[in-house]
Amino acid sequence: MSAIYFRDLLIALRAGGGALTGLLFFLAVIAVMPFALGPDMALLGRLGPAILWIGALLAGLLGLDRIFAGDREDGSLDAIVGGSDFLSLVLTALAKGLAHWTASLLPIVIAAPVFGVLVNTDWTASLAVALTLLVGTPALSLVGVAGAAVAVALPRGGVLVSVLILPFVIPTLIFGVSAAYGAGTDAFWPPFLLLCASTLFLGVVGPVAAALALREGD
Repeated sequence: MSAIYFRDLLIALRAGGGALTGLLFFLAVIAVMPFALGPDMALLGRLGPAILWIGALLAGLLGLDRIFAGDREDGSLDAIVGGSDFLSLVLTALAKGLAHWTASLLPIVIAAPVFGVLVNTDWTASLAVALTLLVGTPALSLVGVAGAAVAVALPRGGVLVSVLILPFVIPTLIFGVSAAYGAGTDAFWPPFLLLCASTLFLGVVGPVAAALALREGD
């Protein structure tokens, strides 16, 4: 798992499409929101946590279709699927999902409190958003491996991956935004714990579904 994780992480960073593309897309979404919502700073501040979460979610969809595409192009995917038992294939999908999260979404989590200034979000709410993103965004990558596995054999499957996994991460978005709005109060904990449970659930279901899709598609 560690070998696959570091291999995919290095490929993403060397290609320049992992951290930088997602981070720039996240910044672009956050930067245009003040122009769209107008000069009402109070409204912008109220919507800030939701804007940050939506921007992170959309940025995280970038590159999901490439999780297995490179392995299919160089032929290593056939070796991985054919030479592994089911449990090893599940762990391979888990490692690839974690590598995608580290390269594409972890920089967004780190940058979220800074970008929160652009949408007039106070530091308490911005730090709460960063914490909820840290807990919730792994779900996007871990269920994303399942969508990537389904679409790997299809031409132009990038849009299909987003369509497949978006319904599964809507609860994560709801719990994350609800927890961010409850920062500093007792209302923070119920949605935050549900967010943790959602991530753990998708962290199990995603790699298993990816392994099944790879086996069936082989």
